Amino acid sequence: MDERRFNTNAIHAGRSGYQPDSMTIPIYQTVAYPYEDAREAAQIFRGEKPGFTYGRWDNPTVQSFEQRMAVLEHTESAIATSSGMSAIFMLAHHLLDKGDEFLSSNLVYGGTFGLFQKGLDRMGANVNWITSPQNIEAWESNITPRTKFLFVESPSNPNLFIADLPELAKLAKKHGLPLIVDNTICTPALQNPVDLGADIVVHSTTKYICGNASALGGIICGPRELVEGIRQGCIRYIGASLSPFNAWLNLIGLEHLSLRMERHCHNAMILARYLDEHPSVSSVNYPGLASNPYHKVYQKQMKGCSSLMSFEVKGSYEDAVRVIDAFKLLVHATHLGTCMTIVTHPASTTHSAMGEEELLKAGISPVLIRVSVGLEDEADIIADMEQALQKLN
Repeated sequence: MDERRFNTNAIHAGRSGYQPDSMTIPIYQTVAYPYEDAREAAQIFRGEKPGFTYGRWDNPTVQSFEQRMAVLEHTESAIATSSGMSAIFMLAHHLLDKGDEFLSSNLVYGGTFGLFQKGLDRMGANVNWITSPQNIEAWESNITPRTKFLFVESPSNPNLFIADLPELAKLAKKHGLPLIVDNTICTPALQNPVDLGADIVVHSTTKYICGNASALGGIICGPRELVEGIRQGCIRYIGASLSPFNAWLNLIGLEHLSLRMERHCHNAMILARYLDEHPSVSSVNYPGLASNPYHKVYQKQMKGCSSLMSFEVKGSYEDAVRVIDAFKLLVHATHLGTCMTIVTHPASTTHSAMGEEELLKAGISPVLIRVSVGLEDEADIIADMEQALQKLN
């Protein structure tokens, strides 16, 4: 583990050996690398000599991003992918064989739910959903001899469920299973799952890591043996590699990640308090509020609550739509973690493929609105929210 502190590592980790040197890490926009001779090529491909093999497998710019993320997440190694979903898919593909099972909280992003419920089922692997993930006994009672790992998204999208990661890690180690944590919402600026006992961390770097909605990306951070197994294995035939340019955009995003996360948390707390007192709002999901059921867990294991929250308006689906359509500053889009404040209706967009029954189990109602609070002046965010909620009067 690098002994330098977070902000220093977010700027300097992963820099090495560029000729000529550069203030920013160079973009190696290439798919292949010429060799001195056939002997050198064979040595590099066998791993006997440092070097790069092919753009789908490795790239100097992408490698710098991987090294920086590994340092920030306190893991031995990391491998970047084309998106957050491809990171989760390749990790599951690497760990599971036909007939295997795994456990996952049902409070996950809609794409993750679809992959686990349908995609992996077609490959012969089975997910056991934990519908009360705050209950450690619920996890333990579902572990079988075929269980290969535990998966949790913490905090979750859009409910903001926060798992007690040390307790979940203790259970995983008791049964000799890896604990995988999706740390997209917090980022390593606010939470390090490995320090709390997790074994593997995944991210959609498309969100806060990049920070400006310009580049898709994903990453798996974990033990070197696992990461190299994926690099020598499924990434070669699946091909879900991160482009050099997107890796560069993510590297730039990391340089000011902690500053952005501080502002995200500040603005989100102000908006959460405002919504919590609004007469047209029936409930607010934000762990920073003392009334939130996960407030104490958040205080134990996170440095901040990030920018994601959700709230329910009083009324019907049509009322939620009326509010969303009334925003003038806040952007209506299916994204989160960027500098702009974004509103989304999860039940009809990001999580719609779950179906009514699973949406109900996950607590995603027709009147739930998700907000990814941006970096604008908080007074402007509040003013736009106020005028939109007035449409319910």
